[in-house]
Amino acid sequence: MIIDIHAHLVAPPEFYGYRASLLASGGYHKGSPAVSDEALAASAAGNVAIMDKVGTDVQLLCPRPFHQMQSQKPDQLVHWWIAANNDLIARTVELYPNRFAGVAGLPVCAGSPVTDAIGELERTVEQLGFVGVSLNPDPYEGKGNSPDMGNRYWYPLYEKLAELDVPVLVHSSGCENGRESYSEHFITEESIAILSMLRSNVFTDFPTLKIIVAHGGGSVPYQIGRWQAERLLPSLGGHADNERFEVALRRFYFDTVLHHPLSLELLLKTVGADRVLFGTENPGSGSAFNPATGRNFDDLRPVIEGFDFLSEQERALIFSESARKLFPRLKIASNG
Repeated sequence: MIIDIHAHLVAPPEFYGYRASLLASGGYHKGSPAVSDEALAASAAGNVAIMDKVGTDVQLLCPRPFHQMQSQKPDQLVHWWIAANNDLIARTVELYPNRFAGVAGLPVCAGSPVTDAIGELERTVEQLGFVGVSLNPDPYEGKGNSPDMGNRYWYPLYEKLAELDVPVLVHSSGCENGRESYSEHFITEESIAILSMLRSNVFTDFPTLKIIVAHGGGSVPYQIGRWQAERLLPSLGGHADNERFEVALRRFYFDTVLHHPLSLELLLKTVGADRVLFGTENPGSGSAFNPATGRNFDDLRPVIEGFDFLSEQERALIFSESARKLFPRLKIASNG
């Protein structure tokens, strides 16, 4: 079985018309998305056709992060919009219960307590049957000074996530600072998330917390030598007796959303196949034809199958077994 743990909601255009209506209302009118069952079914069927083409059995769907607008004010806009995304994911799962599972977006709003998002976490997990959550580490979307993920600001959320035994996909959102695109911001924030958490007491205080970092861990695997050295360098607060950085890094899990085989090979050889889960973000930014391979960049199954340094057991971990272990609420048994 092939389980793609990093995929996003495919919605008809009417849904994004609802987003525009919310923004235009300034938070005064909630309204509702005018997404018919027929339109949603057509979008979902198109997504299933893509999955069938590349051999994916199951996708875990979360909202498209760069649409989440978590820096928007008033906060109510964010809550309404993210809840609408989660509801549409739930409807999509109902259409194909053996092909999709829900990963909730959380309305963590810039400048507001993280506790404001816990109600939506509980609703999606306990009522809608979602199996995980996605978390944007920068609710200010590049416009402010968000607490890093090692900060105690996040602790009430970590406590609830550990209580529910729900894994987190750390995935940055939009970027409005004018210096970088949202795709570039993803890599920045996901790198900061790893480094800040490893400098903190988060994994001591929440030893059962399950963190998956999107896009192969941002820049961290590529820059690992720098962080290995700093952890041991006395002039930067390091010490020879410190836990090695490459050991600490294995507290995280990572997805395979790296569209270059050498980058993915580096990740696997750095953190180990048992810490990497299959993910494609397909359809998404990698859904362009690669003339060098004759496939789309995000068609990653053949890449992993072609790595001769992986054993069959390691491929099974990447493709499905680690996901089944990490997402205990995922109950899909076979294709549907």
